[in-house]
Amino acid sequence: MATSAIHQTEHQITVAAEPAAVYAVLADAGAWPAVFPPTVHVEVLAHDDRQERVRIWATANGKPKSWTSRREFDRERWRIRFRQEVSAHPVAAMGGEWIVEPDGRGSTRVRLTHDFRAVGGDSASVSWITNAVDRNSESELAALRRAVETPGRLLAFEDSVRVRGDAADAYAFLYRSDLWHERLTHVAAITVTEETPGLQTMDMETRSRDGSTHTTSSVRVCFPEHLIVYKQLRTPPLLSLHAGRWTVRPDGDGAVVTSAHTVAIADEAVTAVLGPDGTVAQARELARKALSGNSMLTLSAAREYAESRRRTASV
Repeated sequence: MATSAIHQTEHQITVAAEPAAVYAVLADAGAWPAVFPPTVHVEVLAHDDRQERVRIWATANGKPKSWTSRREFDRERWRIRFRQEVSAHPVAAMGGEWIVEPDGRGSTRVRLTHDFRAVGGDSASVSWITNAVDRNSESELAALRRAVETPGRLLAFEDSVRVRGDAADAYAFLYRSDLWHERLTHVAAITVTEETPGLQTMDMETRSRDGSTHTTSSVRVCFPEHLIVYKQLRTPPLLSLHAGRWTVRPDGDGAVVTSAHTVAIADEAVTAVLGPDGTVAQARELARKALSGNSMLTLSAAREYAESRRRTASV
């Protein structure tokens, strides 16, 4: 059987920072969901000073995909080579390299190369992959520059409840988000799609305390029965980033359930949302209050669900 052709791309950007600072962000794959818009979750499977294996969940042309890659570090030359071990259709094979180099003017040039083959080699698949690579590469390079040039932009916080019920029941409540519009007062409407087990897309209309609503779109990766991570692809107007996780940890005869958030404020939207005198500090406080408030409503409902299931079982 004939081997499909190899296609190559290169994208680049200039970052106003030292190469070491840029390389550090690229080397820390576990932190990518808070840096790169397409990346939902990264699980580091193995790691040492020279190489690592990672499983990545990300979007390509708006569709959630997952693959496993091997990364090789060349810290002396600030390069990271990557090669997919297990690719997602229609990709037959893909690899590339992050190349970080001084530009001679006090900044750093970052080049991102890809080489790939499409399943079957047909033009439609090649076009689909090329569009996904172009879109993700441009998005990732712009996000890389933003992350390096504006450190401290992220806000992280979490809320927890103690559940006197089974951890599996608390997890089930969080997993069955398709029922949240029946179970949670702040969820006006929700649509959940799960074409691949454990990989969900979710469109949710959230009701604020003043009665207004906003719609978000998320990808969720579910790990029974202890963890759900998610990334909003469509965020509320005030946020440029919202990533989070639900963690269920057995604890004695019950469980501790935690909701964690990492967010970034969309600076350009602050005055539009808060008025001409609005500040980023006020926006951060508003975002934290709103997200924590909704998290506590969900956590409390999950606790009541799990505890009621235990009470019913004991009757």
